[in-house]
Amino acid sequence: MADDIDAPTKGPNAWGQAVAAVLLICALSVGLWAFGETASSNRDPSPAACSGGEPQKASGESGKAPRRVSGAQLCKALNRSDLAELLGTPGEMAKTAGGSGGSVKLAGGKEIATPSARVEFATYTVNLSATYDRLPVAGSAALLGDGAQRRKFLGRPAVFYSNRTISIRFRLDGSDTDSGPGVPARALVVAPDAKDSGGSLEVTLWRTDGGLPDDAALLRIAEKVLPTIPGWAAAG
Repeated sequence: MADDIDAPTKGPNAWGQAVAAVLLICALSVGLWAFGETASSNRDPSPAACSGGEPQKASGESGKAPRRVSGAQLCKALNRSDLAELLGTPGEMAKTAGGSGGSVKLAGGKEIATPSARVEFATYTVNLSATYDRLPVAGSAALLGDGAQRRKFLGRPAVFYSNRTISIRFRLDGSDTDSGPGVPARALVVAPDAKDSGGSLEVTLWRTDGGLPDDAALLRIAEKVLPTIPGWAAAG
């Protein structure tokens, strides 16, 4: 049995490629979970609930709130009851929803946390991710390809750009795995704080049929979802 997965990618730079590799691995794990979830949804047609992405607590920190947002928290923010309406596809139900941890390990051993969440509908898939590095969003436009547009969004520096997912085809027995260009995607990267002191939040949208995503839908989702992420209001 074979399955296809589309995973979002970052822009054409070394840091972005490293993040894309992590997202690729996360997509595989979420995809395997999603396969079982989709099979069960055939018996029980109800909206998918979030699964996975819980933060790992260090020893001696039991019960303390995580310092950074987790994949589970991102999924909770993204998997809204009105998400289908925001997408412009009222009546559709989420087929799968899940969060993931993930990180990028740099030379020298430093790790950059890259939690993410994804909700899939029949028409659209929405991905929400956070990156905890020291790179300001305003300076990333030049790294995200021609057509990347700098703007202000909800009072914070942002970049609106086009991308393409990675299409992964694999067999559950581990054989005949390959990858290639996927479908067009639109993405909005937003600074977590008004001072753009480093790190980013990103909402990415793509269509199952390979058509161009609706920019208005992406902006509607970002406007509603981003302020509900833990720490957004405190960051100003």
